[in-house]
Amino acid sequence: MAPYQRLTLMEREELSRWLATGTSLRAIARTVGRAPSSLSRELTRNRAAPLTYRAVVAQQRAWRLSHQPRRPRKLVAHPRLRQAVLALLVQGWSPVQIAKGLIQRYPTEATMRISHETLYTYLYVLPQGALKHALIRALRHRHHVRRPRDTPRRSTRPIQEFLSITERPAEVATRTVPGHWEGDLLVGRRNASALGTLVERTTRFTLLVPLTARDATTVRQAFARELRTLPQQVRRSLTYDQGQEMREHALFTRETQMQVYFAHPHSPWERGTNENTNGLIRQFFPKGTDFTKLTRREIKHVQALFNDRPRKVLNWHSPAHAFTQLLH
Repeated sequence: MAPYQRLTLMEREELSRWLATGTSLRAIARTVGRAPSSLSRELTRNRAAPLTYRAVVAQQRAWRLSHQPRRPRKLVAHPRLRQAVLALLVQGWSPVQIAKGLIQRYPTEATMRISHETLYTYLYVLPQGALKHALIRALRHRHHVRRPRDTPRRSTRPIQEFLSITERPAEVATRTVPGHWEGDLLVGRRNASALGTLVERTTRFTLLVPLTARDATTVRQAFARELRTLPQQVRRSLTYDQGQEMREHALFTRETQMQVYFAHPHSPWERGTNENTNGLIRQFFPKGTDFTKLTRREIKHVQALFNDRPRKVLNWHSPAHAFTQLLH
């Protein structure tokens, strides 16, 4: 497809003459070899009434507009805004989170505003440049890789004496009472390592739990240790899938005073908050990550970054802010 070219003076004169004879716009478009929409936009820009289009005046106006200096783009004109945007992109914020988060962080500064559409324009529409390269390098990337069909699976046996999710109190499903959590494991490279994830359903506050192994005892001790650092009022229940790492659920309940409810097999939507959170965490720890090579400090740094992001479901407050409000 040939690139679009502006109307020439000759084409504008033809348009003016045919309009004076009362010819329809579609017929004129066929004659001059232009799309009717192009001629319609030309008339919208350059005439005040059906019979007031003048070719020379329209040509002069088009030339004048094409030679006017453009206003500098917002990220170029405001270095402080640019630095804030880049810093948040590096932390893994999406353009929408940045746009809403800037309002929360700079409520009285009009220059610290940018729409997510403008950010996407910088990323994907504008010509190449140093600023665009910096933004692209920091933009969130997700990779969905299918697990090979021959990946070996661990042998399983039914978990004993557990409570089904159907027995869970209604307050958990409605999120009216905070303190109800969902849990899971992010599995690392070749299923040889894992990271625990615990997310509070009301505030979406997330705990990342370092694990030295995936067996039931290690997972139970690590989860209980993390949760016991929190006040009792935000430790009410835990919803989990029927993974073997939660076989010691009864002992976990005695240690934390949190009842464990188990989702039905192959029903990830019953723990939708945790499933969504795991997908977002994969931005920091993509599939193939060896969690044994990460220190607790590195994992907790990611936890802090993740909980500081604004969330639409929280009216663009962060999970950290919403969770802190519960403790006061």
